[in-house]
Amino acid sequence: MNAALSREVEIDPRHAALLFIDVQNYTARPDGGEYKGLDAREMEERYGYFFRVMRETAVPNMRRLQAACRRGGIEVLYTVIESLTRDGRDRSLDYKISGFNVPRGSWDAKVLDEIAPGEDEIVLPKTSSSVFISTNIDYVLRNLGVRSLLLAGILTDQCVDSTVRDACDLGYLVTLVTDACATHSAERHEWSLRNNRGYARQRKTEEVVAEIARLTGSGEGD
Repeated sequence: MNAALSREVEIDPRHAALLFIDVQNYTARPDGGEYKGLDAREMEERYGYFFRVMRETAVPNMRRLQAACRRGGIEVLYTVIESLTRDGRDRSLDYKISGFNVPRGSWDAKVLDEIAPGEDEIVLPKTSSSVFISTNIDYVLRNLGVRSLLLAGILTDQCVDSTVRDACDLGYLVTLVTDACATHSAERHEWSLRNNRGYARQRKTEEVVAEIARLTGSGEGD
């Protein structure tokens, strides 16, 4: 197949961005609002796997990706689940049914400290699974000249998967960084990767960091 018509093409660093999806206090910390009221036993049974993967693999890899993109001059953006109002009346029906409400400006809405945004990096609040549905991110990315979109975050089989599909349909070349994502079980993670393999190029953090370093001449850092 002509490389110009293939998903399996390297990023174009001059027209690339890294997007972190929902890596915030509400979802990515055991004391976040999504887990309020759960005792230790229930937390371990329902979310023990998720938090181990986040701690040991996903978040360290997110940090590596973030550093590599910053060194290479690649835009880094963030989505967070966050209502435009305190009471969440602007949320989607799906979020209302699910009980998700992260009030505007709350601690739960903050990006996880480990990958805290830089002073001039963009954070987009959303109230839908795909950031393309409830924000102007497509407009923003096009204004930035982005064509190659690197994706990482949580949950692999929910908001990440929805974003992969919408981004591809809108004409972006998507690279999903598979070990910089997490969900609530290994089975769910693997099934999601199988299901969206036909939409996006899939690579591990080590491969993406090396690619960025080689294409930008920025080195791989520590």
